[in-house]
Amino acid sequence: MLLTVKDLYVNYGNVEALHGINLEVEDGEIVTILGANGAGKSTTLMTISGLVPPVKGGIFLRDLEISRLQAHEVVSHGIAQVPEGRRVFSTLTVQENLDLGAFTISDKDLTKKTLRWIFTLFPRLEERKEQLAGTLSGGEQQMLAIARGLMANPKILLLDEPSLGLAPILVKSIFETIRQINESGVTVLLVEQNARAALKLAHRGYVMEVGRIVLEDRADKLLKNPEVRKAYLGG
Repeated sequence: MLLTVKDLYVNYGNVEALHGINLEVEDGEIVTILGANGAGKSTTLMTISGLVPPVKGGIFLRDLEISRLQAHEVVSHGIAQVPEGRRVFSTLTVQENLDLGAFTISDKDLTKKTLRWIFTLFPRLEERKEQLAGTLSGGEQQMLAIARGLMANPKILLLDEPSLGLAPILVKSIFETIRQINESGVTVLLVEQNARAALKLAHRGYVMEVGRIVLEDRADKLLKNPEVRKAYLGG
């Protein structure tokens, strides 16, 4: 198993945000986490990536326990997060944003190879590499946020709401790119409000409610599940 989360508890101040989460992601999978706002999806990703410390429980990358590591150490072990809301460095160029994504990589040849691959995935970023990131469209900023995550050469990419605020045609394009990224060998853990698109893309899914996982199954089965359809797919 590539990623294992065992009995994970997380607090924000005195409030318990996650109540004993268990989930697994196999090498090569796309796994999605569904749930309403406030269910704990983003908290789960931020805890895996070392941005929020757990109160108890374990997070394992293969056999390595990573739940007590700093965020930059988690990245160096092969986990990169693309945060909700893109969060590109708006006063830096596209190229400078990408360079920052590779800060844990000492192999310059690998960085060049990764950059070439990213420009085949996102040709528009190559066209705009000298442009300030803050002047890009929302869709281009989302491409840049994903590309910056990929520059770390991750084993697993954590994506938090990649379709948020994008026009439907761009959503389709972003999801197709996520499929290509996965087919190239990057495992993906995806948090996404667009449940239908996420389940069509993913191999498996988990449903979260108020800090707990209440359902897990193959994505095709979740698409047909009456409760999931009613709650997340509009009937």
